[in-house]
Amino acid sequence: MAQQKYLHQRPIQNPFTNPFSSSPLSNSSLSNRPISLLSRNGLLLLLALLVILGVFLPWAGSPLFPFPNTLSPSQSKWRDYSLAQAVEFAAKNGTVIVCAVSYAYLPFLNNWLISVSRQKHQDKVLVIAEDYATLYKVNERWPGHAVLIPPAFDSQTAHKFGSQGFFNFTSRRPQHLLQIVELGYSVMYNDVDMVWLQDPFKYLEGRHDAYFMDDMTAIKPLDHSHELPPPGKKGRPYICSCMIFLRPTSGAKLLMRKWIEELRDQPWSKAKKANDQPGFNWALMKTAHQVDLYLLPQAAFPTGGLYFKNKTWVKETKGKHVIIHNNYIVGFEKKTKRFRDYGLWLVDDHALESPLGKLE
Repeated sequence: MAQQKYLHQRPIQNPFTNPFSSSPLSNSSLSNRPISLLSRNGLLLLLALLVILGVFLPWAGSPLFPFPNTLSPSQSKWRDYSLAQAVEFAAKNGTVIVCAVSYAYLPFLNNWLISVSRQKHQDKVLVIAEDYATLYKVNERWPGHAVLIPPAFDSQTAHKFGSQGFFNFTSRRPQHLLQIVELGYSVMYNDVDMVWLQDPFKYLEGRHDAYFMDDMTAIKPLDHSHELPPPGKKGRPYICSCMIFLRPTSGAKLLMRKWIEELRDQPWSKAKKANDQPGFNWALMKTAHQVDLYLLPQAAFPTGGLYFKNKTWVKETKGKHVIIHNNYIVGFEKKTKRFRDYGLWLVDDHALESPLGKLE
């Protein structure tokens, strides 16, 4: 019975005080006192072990857990999932719709997906996950529709416009798009703080290399030119990098390479808090004589600075709006509130229309 009662038959040598006792123990007392499973110290040790297991075991399958051998087979599969495999899976009729998302913005992804689903284009969506938490979450709910292109970012950070994190996040955009067109696919890129009201593909007239929307709030005539607008005060146009459609042409590839080059030449700094959009505009302007460009109609693709701030214009153009961009405002909470105020925050009542369902 005595042998069954004890965890160890060898004495425990410990020169330090017992952490579970209120008073120090001598070396001799420790060396002569094995820890009993049924003693107070033994029970405390078991309790501590259970607490440790309770804390760490749930993390074993988490994307934040640092040890790769704790990944489930499905998570290991998605880590090895390449962009080429993902595009081949998601593309329909040679076209794929992509967005880039970090974990903090999953609610906006879901909101955008609901609107895309209403136009019957959700099956060709590919989410470029910027962190492993997003990769695993999306593929858990919607297998095959998310891919991560290393390096991965911190999943717990929502980067504000103008920050270095925001620049690092958005500056990878042209690289992703270049890879896709080099694979031979047409690609539509959207920011996820957008909502589709109609099918945008109906507005991609002709066979141009690149399509985009203006980010200026000045009202254009309904029959405005579809050429690249002239440079503004900063010596470049003010096109939004939030919505881009590219065909797999030499012109589109040239534009993406020039955009990458511009971002390398104008990195982020505290003095000049750059983002990816100025580089895109410089690239458009510098390649305009070589690339077939098409400016989408303003009434269909208005900037947020116009749609949310000019009620008269919105009323006059009612029924013409295709994609609404929630820009000209900074902050997760502010964007969410504005969408709610305008009846465009769909996840509250229509989450089941998204391929991801209701996210907790």
